[in-house]
Amino acid sequence: MAFARLAEAAAPAARIGLGLAAVGRPGYINHGRDRDLPAERTVDALRERTHQLLDAAYGHGVRYLDAARSYGRSEEFLADWLRARPDAEDAVIGSKWGYTYVADWRTDAEVHEVKDHRVAAYDRQLAETKALLGPRLDLYQIHSVTPESPALTDRALHGRLAALAAEGVTIGLSTSGPAQADAIRAALDVTWEGEPVFRTVQSTYNVLETGAGAALAEAHAAGRSVIIKEAVANGRLATAEHAPPELLRIAEETGAAPDAVAVAAVLHQPWAGTVLSGAATAEQLASHVGAVRLRLTEDQLTRLAGLAETSAAYWRHRSELPWT
Repeated sequence: MAFARLAEAAAPAARIGLGLAAVGRPGYINHGRDRDLPAERTVDALRERTHQLLDAAYGHGVRYLDAARSYGRSEEFLADWLRARPDAEDAVIGSKWGYTYVADWRTDAEVHEVKDHRVAAYDRQLAETKALLGPRLDLYQIHSVTPESPALTDRALHGRLAALAAEGVTIGLSTSGPAQADAIRAALDVTWEGEPVFRTVQSTYNVLETGAGAALAEAHAAGRSVIIKEAVANGRLATAEHAPPELLRIAEETGAAPDAVAVAAVLHQPWAGTVLSGAATAEQLASHVGAVRLRLTEDQLTRLAGLAETSAAYWRHRSELPWT
């Protein structure tokens, strides 16, 4: 499996991946984007910022790079960087299909992305991804699977995914919503000719949203690679402006930034393989990479566990975040 190459990266920073959701398009739902990105979010400006982050990540020892068809021009920016950095041949490249970006490079669009998990969407988006990333594609995931997604039951789609796996691409899925655990467990049961279809699972998990934890532990025990997204909860755990007081107290105790504490709390989970940084600045990325070396005490972890919300409340709050 191509994604398994990530295990060959021995540097501790290889447990951090770089996700390009925040820089591949002008609008996203992270707090602080008005401060993090250039005022003029042109294609060229975000291409330059993406390349700066990719350079910084690779320099830190990060080896997993995560894009998606719906992240604006993230695949294009990543492909440009890969061509310019032939020395980065050990970088592991992932992307996702299942959402189409429709905002036309606007932050004020009424709709930013449209979800479609049917075979026709897969065929179209895989062709688009291959046109940009070609043989560098290591992991292809279904974007934001929920329990009712046809991707969990469509046998024609499963056959397509198995055929891509036979080409050497690892197949995975990401999950979202309050029923992530149900989607993960359903995915573990999907097979093709006796073999698991999904070899990786990428889910939202952080100190506010822990609902998928038990299912992710089961996925890890079943031999799946676990990737964590939104470890800083779209910026809610990143700064004193938004972070819970208890998180800020622990940050003061450790001498680390709040976002580093939030990432470290996820890294302490024994089933968490790769934790994505959704950084929009080099400073944020450095803080997230630094979390690999941050050791939290049992008392601190217990206090952080007390911050968890219900999954329903967490996802309701997330759905209300504006695209900026």
